[in-house]
Amino acid sequence: MNKTIITAAVTGSMPTKKMNPAVPYTPEEIAKEAIECCRSGAAIAHIHIRNPKTGEPDSSIELFREVVDRIRQECDMLINLTTSGLNIKDTNVIDKRLEPVTLQPEICSLDIGSVNFPHRAFVNSPEWGRSAALRMRKSGVKPEIEVFDTGHIRQAMYWIEEDLIDDPPYFQLCMGVGWGIEATPENLLFMKNKLPPNVPWSVLGVGRTQLPMITLGILLGGNIRVGFEDNIYLRKGVLAKSNAQMVEMAVKLVGQLQQEVATPNDARRILGLA
Repeated sequence: MNKTIITAAVTGSMPTKKMNPAVPYTPEEIAKEAIECCRSGAAIAHIHIRNPKTGEPDSSIELFREVVDRIRQECDMLINLTTSGLNIKDTNVIDKRLEPVTLQPEICSLDIGSVNFPHRAFVNSPEWGRSAALRMRKSGVKPEIEVFDTGHIRQAMYWIEEDLIDDPPYFQLCMGVGWGIEATPENLLFMKNKLPPNVPWSVLGVGRTQLPMITLGILLGGNIRVGFEDNIYLRKGVLAKSNAQMVEMAVKLVGQLQQEVATPNDARRILGLA
């Protein structure tokens, strides 16, 4: 029986309280959501931070630190900090994006290639990717290689061959994000088959594609991600009341597909962090 890692992406950068009042903004709210997800079965929390007053994406290292400290005081889940760097105005963007690495989370996201979102471009240059991979490796932080299209997997494979990323590489297949690869069963299978053999991987689906993508992901032997970053609805027309409610749905789904939910310690072992 496979053990399936559930990641809870609790806030992201795009959902707002106008869309769903349960979306967390403050460090206290974000940490509380992550802790509740851990208690519900999530092994990993993927963390973005927001301006506590406006809800805009933020990059303050102090806000990141507060969230990390609050989570670590309450549970042993793995912490995965974003390095997406949205809204950074600092001239040294690479160093600013990589500040979360200094907090020594178990994992940081590593966005391999650029992709167009509906209202902006998410730019990840080769210089950025190489610098991020090296910094994470030096700091002992596991990169979560986020890929939005097949070309991003090709880029990741090059860096793996160049020995910039330690074994086992860990991939997050981001399906249906902006104008990246469309979230269809055929595309997920194609993406999965492009990965190196026997590496740990996870899948997310945006909005209405979340349930079909994570279902197929489990069946293909992958891990899964849920949470407000990807979807604010529990089902059609019904807003989720919390991230934990989505994790509970995912736990039930894993069991129905005759798999076992991974604990934080299981996740450490699977990802080579034990």
